[in-house]
Amino acid sequence: MDQLKFHDMTISFLKGTRMYSDGGTIFGPVPKAVWSKKIPANEQNQIASQTHPILIQYQGLNIMMDTAINPDKFDEKGARNQGILGEVSHFKDSLNELDLTEEDIDIILMSHMHSDHANGLTTPVNDGFVSAFPNARIIMNEIEWMEVKNPNRRTKGTYQKQNWEAVVDQVETFGEYLEVLPGIEVFHTGGHSNGHSIVRLTQNGEIAVYMADIVLTHAHINPLYVGGVDDYPMDTVKAKEFWMPQLFKANAKFLFYHDPYYCMLQFDETGRNIVDSLKRTGEPLVLWFDKE
Repeated sequence: MDQLKFHDMTISFLKGTRMYSDGGTIFGPVPKAVWSKKIPANEQNQIASQTHPILIQYQGLNIMMDTAINPDKFDEKGARNQGILGEVSHFKDSLNELDLTEEDIDIILMSHMHSDHANGLTTPVNDGFVSAFPNARIIMNEIEWMEVKNPNRRTKGTYQKQNWEAVVDQVETFGEYLEVLPGIEVFHTGGHSNGHSIVRLTQNGEIAVYMADIVLTHAHINPLYVGGVDDYPMDTVKAKEFWMPQLFKANAKFLFYHDPYYCMLQFDETGRNIVDSLKRTGEPLVLWFDKE
């Protein structure tokens, strides 16, 4: 398993489900001639992706950022639409490597509740669904939680009741900012969804940050690389223009959920040059090429 020791925190990049994503969807208005120099695509114009949650072990607690897709919750059509046809989830195996089960997760920080992040919150039992993490506090932004329960025509397909109705009693919300623990803070950004949030980890003056889906892949470090999946794209641009300069200046480590090639990247103050990285082990669905 890929791991990063960040002072008093042990950060484990759990294995969820590999998937294909349409390149045009992930890069929105950015032309393929531009984005394909940074991310390879197959003959169907698909790029490799995945849903790999990130686990922080800190102060005796198991804190997870987002949840994996559970392929058992999809029929063949749904799996095809998600790009996971024939794939399985290795999430439980990852936890078992750490001698953990779902019952050992204490806190789940939800960046947002789109299905590819929230699907793993529940598991099917008989004709319904139950919480997959029965002992966890589930923390998300209050705007996100409101929109989950009151989806619009665009979001009703992703804010699925099967992902949240069984965990209502576990949900805790926050406004613009919350210190979860000393060194773990969540900030509302909006953009990818109206209630989208990021997580900043601070240890001994150093920063690691989980930008979730406003930085979908390492290519999306560029503020103008905005996915067609963003509900409020100009808010994404605004959030990245606010956050990226200060994170580059701080030499922050960027942690990734979807990127198929990197778990972590650290840049210099310009944001153009990589100074440290943690590459993912395991083969992605679309192989890497020798372009940096």
